[in-house]
Amino acid sequence: MAVSAPALAQSADRAGDIQIKAFATAVLPDGAIDEVEFDDFGLPANSQSDANDNITPTLAIEYFVTNNISIETIAGVTQHDVDGVGGLAGLELVSDAQIIPATVTAKYHFDLAEGFTPYIGAGPSYFIIFNDDAGAGVTPLGITDVDLSNELGVALQAGAVFDIGDSGIGLSVDAKRYFIGTTATFSANGTDLFATDHDLDPWVISAGLSFRF
Repeated sequence: MAVSAPALAQSADRAGDIQIKAFATAVLPDGAIDEVEFDDFGLPANSQSDANDNITPTLAIEYFVTNNISIETIAGVTQHDVDGVGGLAGLELVSDAQIIPATVTAKYHFDLAEGFTPYIGAGPSYFIIFNDDAGAGVTPLGITDVDLSNELGVALQAGAVFDIGDSGIGLSVDAKRYFIGTTATFSANGTDLFATDHDLDPWVISAGLSFRF
């Protein structure tokens, strides 16, 4: 114990460090319609929607304020289609919408064992959505444009870093659950036809390499 204690204390000396993580990230959104705000189009009964999953590269940058508290932000873009289900089954509603999930979390790291550092975190997120085109399933119906609103939400986070030796390199796994939605407004040549509120609420699961210096 006398020999291992200094090594463990040394491994926890992270104050002032910067950690960069390169991830492969699975983005698993919901996309369900929560509410129809207005409908001048005549949506079928039981209209519902679902967003597809995506895997994308992401980068996380983290600064350790103390040995156990850090601030982290992520960078990445994810792309999704929204398809109809229920009364809208078989229709692609939104094509290739791209999302920048601008997120900042405050994290607490637990020193449970040398070389293994789990953490939890939480913070705000602002989803910036662009290139949100009307899907191929609704353009024949006269819909020419769809707009997905940018929205503010929150993210909860948990994960761990497994150090590889003393080089600062490690294996990192991370899971976030976002609580955020968007309003989709469908229009024809500038005239709004209907608008629907959607629960995005994605799970974002990441794995990759970390480097702390």
